[in-house]
Amino acid sequence: MCTATLACGFDVWRRRIPNLLTFGSAALAVVTHVWVDGAAGGVVALTGWIAGIGLFLPLVLLGGMGAADMKLLAAFGAWLGAGAALWTALFGSIAGAVYALVLALSHGVLGRVAANLASMLRAWHLQGVGPVPGVTLADASGPRVAFALPLTAGLLVTLWLAR
Repeated sequence: MCTATLACGFDVWRRRIPNLLTFGSAALAVVTHVWVDGAAGGVVALTGWIAGIGLFLPLVLLGGMGAADMKLLAAFGAWLGAGAALWTALFGSIAGAVYALVLALSHGVLGRVAANLASMLRAWHLQGVGPVPGVTLADASGPRVAFALPLTAGLLVTLWLAR
């Protein structure tokens, strides 16, 4: 939870999550798993890390998510394993969608968000799936979701359901 708390703080106040935090947490997870469970623990940590990368890599490549959010999920996966990374991504994405909707409504940009989504889907239909200029994070001018918050909410739900 320390990683999640620090990531939320950095994401909200600086709009960045340091690599030292995400990679450091993942490395500590691997070392801890190996220390406790030997090679089998290392496999759990590494497959969890890979799952975290794999789940959000398509969104990063499409320009819809920052790489730091992907690395944060990978760090969570390194601690909890691939299955928990999947559930954390799912619940975090649901929380992120709600957060984005509230953010768009509160900033009066819901119409523009809907138009951008329609534009993106139209471009994908005509040209195939890929980054769409004007609607990627690099091009965004509106409010941004500090995704560490909903991802941490997804982590909390995953941990709560696993108990």
